[in-house]
Formats: sequence, C-alpha cells, structure tokens
Amino acid sequence: MISTSDIFHNLHQQVRFITKEVNELLKHYHLYSSQWTILYCLDQFGPMKQTDIWKYLNVEAPTTTRTLVRMEKSNWITRTEGSDKRERIVRLTQEAEDLLPVIKESIQKLEVSLLSQLSFEEQAHFYYLLKQIGAKKGEEQHVY
Repeated sequence: MISTSDIFHNLHQQVRFITKEVNELLKHYHLYSSQWTILYCLDQFGPMKQTDIWKYLNVEAPTTTRTLVRMEKSNWITRTEGSDKRERIVRLTQEAEDLLPVIKESIQKLEVSLLSQLSFEEQAHFYYLLKQIGAKKGEEQHVY
C-alpha cells in the first residue's frame, strides 16, 4: 500500500525535477521559474495588483516583492502606483510581451515532453486529481 508520505514525497520530487528543467530552459532568457510564474500570471490575467499576484501564487509578499524588483530591473515588468500609495499595479513591458510567445512555445515543448508518457485521458485525470488536493469537502473544483 502506498502511504500519503510516499505520495507527497514523490510529488515534491517531481516538482523539483520540473522546476530544474524549467530553470534550465529559462536560462537563455535570464529568467527563473519563479519569474516565469509571474509572467505567466500577467499574460493570463493582464495587469494585476501586486497583492493579488502573491495571493494567487501562494507566495509570501516579501518574496514576491523581491522577485518583482528584479524583474523590473530586467525590464520584464513595470510597477505603477494604484488607487492608493501602497498599492502597486504590475504590467508586462512591451519587451516582455514581444518575447512571451517564444518563451511560451519553449515551455510548451518541455511540458509536452514531460507528459509524453501519459495519454490525453491520463493527463486530464491527473489534472483533475491535482485540483482535488487541498479542496474543501463539497467544494466544486473547476477544470480550466
């Protein structure tokens, strides 16, 4: 019988492996996976409040701020004052928008390679199962 510890240890190890592979791919663009998650988020949702980014990504505010400062210095994003002095709105720069299709294509190829051993049905089931981890009893999980 597989223990919950075995499941979560294996999940953690796979996430580390995937992060390492993504970091290796992103080196070419002078990015890290933590920065990619922010770029992906902004690409999907458009400009966002800095607080919404760290809440969505489940990352501590200071960690997100440090990453955003580095990304701003590297011209990936801009941060402007929001409706109140403490609020920051994060946007992709034009340079980032121009490079994103190329980066997304590279990431997509890696993802296809990583999932190549799974059928379409297995991938869909895997996604569904991942969405169930941590879901509250009776809470509907949306599959996007």
